[in-house]
Amino acid sequence: MSEQQIYIRFLDDADAAELAAMYKRNREFFGKFSPENPEEFYTEEHQLQAIMKSQSDRESDRRYSFVICHKENDQIIGNVDLSFVVRGSLQSCMIGYNLDQAYNGKGYMTEAVKQVVRYAFEELKFHRIVGEVSPRNPGSIRVLENAGFHKEGIARSNVKINGVWEDHQVLALINPSKDI
Repeated sequence: MSEQQIYIRFLDDADAAELAAMYKRNREFFGKFSPENPEEFYTEEHQLQAIMKSQSDRESDRRYSFVICHKENDQIIGNVDLSFVVRGSLQSCMIGYNLDQAYNGKGYMTEAVKQVVRYAFEELKFHRIVGEVSPRNPGSIRVLENAGFHKEGIARSNVKINGVWEDHQVLALINPSKDI
């Protein structure tokens, strides 16, 4: 099963080339449901800068970026981010993710989301995690539902993708612990 086949970890400077290659390989696939990235996004140099920023963001409790690695060969097959971190009376964040198209449909993303959620609730003490997904992407909605998220509604005209403002399904998960 997938839980024995993947693990998550924080980004490392040495990941830049592998991340750039994964994003290049999946440019068209990821582009169906994600905002457009500038050309330099697909370079190793840009990924290294993004990794360094992710380390600073983590230290500042602004964003937490993980890579998903396949245990068989430690290859990076995707990423998960916890962004829009809000502390104080909200204690919330937003989850977003990508998985290399070659690894879709094997349960890897659901397992990675579960691992990140566990970290977010147990280590970071978030109360609520929100995910927003294009209704045109039922597989991604299933990932969140299989990880325990519940549908809350539709965010209308929410994200501009390929020049079009699209609605997004909002799903959320509340930390079951009362110790927050």
